[in-house]
Amino acid sequence: MSDEERRDSLADQAAAWVPPWNRPRPTAPPEPPAPPPAAREDLGNERPPEGPDSSKISLAGEAAEAGERKQRASRRRAAPVPPPAPELDDAELRGALEAILLVVDEPVSELTLAQVLEQSPERIGPLLDDIAAGYTAAGHGFELRRAAGGWRLYTRPEYATYVERFVLDGQSVRLTQAALETLAVVAYRQPVTRSRISAIRGVNCDGVLRTLVSRGLVEECGAEPDSGAFLYRTTTMFLEKLGLNSVDELPPLAPFLPDDVEELADATR
Repeated sequence: MSDEERRDSLADQAAAWVPPWNRPRPTAPPEPPAPPPAAREDLGNERPPEGPDSSKISLAGEAAEAGERKQRASRRRAAPVPPPAPELDDAELRGALEAILLVVDEPVSELTLAQVLEQSPERIGPLLDDIAAGYTAAGHGFELRRAAGGWRLYTRPEYATYVERFVLDGQSVRLTQAALETLAVVAYRQPVTRSRISAIRGVNCDGVLRTLVSRGLVEECGAEPDSGAFLYRTTTMFLEKLGLNSVDELPPLAPFLPDDVEELADATR
C-alpha cells in the first residue's frame, strides 16, 4: 500500500470514530410481568404454604368412622345368631336341678341355676320349692333348704348324731366358749372393730378372733374411718352353718341380756 492510500485509510477511520459518550446505549431486556397483588403480598411476607383445612379433615374423619360403624353393623347382622336353648319340661328340669344341687359345696342362687341351665329364672324358684316339699313329704334323710341366699341339700337334724359319728369319728371340732362369745358379739354388732369386741367381752380377743377368721366364720370388711382399725363381720359360711338366709333371721338378743345391760353398754363406749 502506498503512503497516499495509507493516509486515506487513516482519515476514514478518524472520520468514522465516535466518542464513547455519544455512542448509543444497548437496549435492556424486557422486564417480566409483575405478579398479581395477592401473589406479591405472599412473596413479600414469605409465609409458608398453609396446610389442609381442619374442617375438611374433621369431616373426612367422621365419614371414615361412620363407614367403619356401618361395616361393623353389617358384620354383626351377617353373623349367625345362635338358636335359643330348648325349653326343658318340668321333669327334665327337675332332674337337672337335683343333679347340680347334689355336687355343689355351697348354696347356689336361683339366678345362677337359671343361667347354667339356660332356662327362665321364673321357673326355678317354684320348682325348687316343690322339690323341697317333696323331700319333706317323702321323709328322706336329707332336705333341700334355702340358706345364705341360695339352695343346698342338707341332712335332717334328727339324723345329725349319726352323721357326726360317721364324719368326725370321735373327734370334736366344737368352738370353745370364748370363741362362741366372740362370734356372738361380731354377729350382733357387725361391723365391729377388734378393740370394741374386747371391750364388750372384757378380755383380749385377738387370738380368738384369728381362730374365727381361720375357720371362715368371720372376715375383715374394711376399716373404721376415724381410727383406721379393721372392721369384722360374719361370713356366708356362718349363715350356712346356722341355717340362716341372712343375719336378720338371728334370734332377738333382748331375752338373753341382763337387767343392767344399759349400764354395761355405757361402760363399753
